[in-house]
Amino acid sequence: MLIKCGGSVLDELTPAFFNSLKELEKEGYQLIFVHGGGPDINKMLDLYNVPQEFDNGLRKTTSEAMEIVEMVLAGKTNRKLSALLESHGIRAFGLNGSDGRFLQGEFINKKKLGFVGEITNVKTDVISMLLREHYTPVITPIAITDNGIKLNINADFAAAAIGIALNVEHCIFVTDVDGIIIDGKLRAELSTDEIEQNILEGEITGGMIPKVTSATSAIGKGLQSVMIVSGKNNFYDKSGWTGTKIYAKERVIR
Repeated sequence: MLIKCGGSVLDELTPAFFNSLKELEKEGYQLIFVHGGGPDINKMLDLYNVPQEFDNGLRKTTSEAMEIVEMVLAGKTNRKLSALLESHGIRAFGLNGSDGRFLQGEFINKKKLGFVGEITNVKTDVISMLLREHYTPVITPIAITDNGIKLNINADFAAAAIGIALNVEHCIFVTDVDGIIIDGKLRAELSTDEIEQNILEGEITGGMIPKVTSATSAIGKGLQSVMIVSGKNNFYDKSGWTGTKIYAKERVIR
C-alpha cells in the first residue's frame, strides 16, 4: 500500500491516523510512504531570498533552488515523517530517491522548468529488500539522471510512478479532510469524469480542487485509483474505509 503525504499535512497527523496504519499492518498490508515538503521548502527559499515560481503546479527549480529542495526534503521533511512513524511503533527507513539510483529520471523541460524531472525507472529491488526486513520505506521524491544530475519530482507523480512499478493494491493520498463531500455527504467513490463534472458545476470548490486534481493527475500517470483520506481522523478499521476512492474511468452501471 502506497501512502502519499503532502508537506502541508505532516504537522496535522494525529494518533487516530497512525492507529489506522497499525490496523492496516495487522491486516497484513506493507506500507510505503512518499512525501512532499512544499511549506518547508517555501520557508527555506524565502530565508535564502531565492525566487519562487510555479508552472502548472510544478515548481520551477534552478540549480540553487535544487540544493535547497534536497536539503529540506531529505534533511528535514523525511526525518520528520520517519520520526513520527517510529514514535507510533512503525519501523521507518528514510530513503532519498536518488540513493542507489532508486528513482531514475530525466528533465521534463530544462529551459522552462529547470531541474524538474519525471521518473523513467524505479529500482523496485530496493523497496523489496526493505519490505523483506519489515521496514516501512519513507521516500523523498528526488530522482537522478544517467549522468548523475539530481531532479526535483512532483510528489504526486513520484507516488504514481512508484505505485505502478510495485503494482500496489492501494494508493492513498493523505489530506486534512475525510474525503470529497458533495451536498453535505461524504462520497465513497467518484470517477475522474465525475470529478471533472463536479468541479465544473461548483460542487467541488476551494481547497478541495487541488487535492482532487493531484489525485486525478496521478491517475493520469497510470494508476487505476487513488483514495483520499484524512490525516486527522481514523480512516480505516475493521468496519472498513473512510474516504473517497477516485477511479480512473467512469464505472459501467449494469
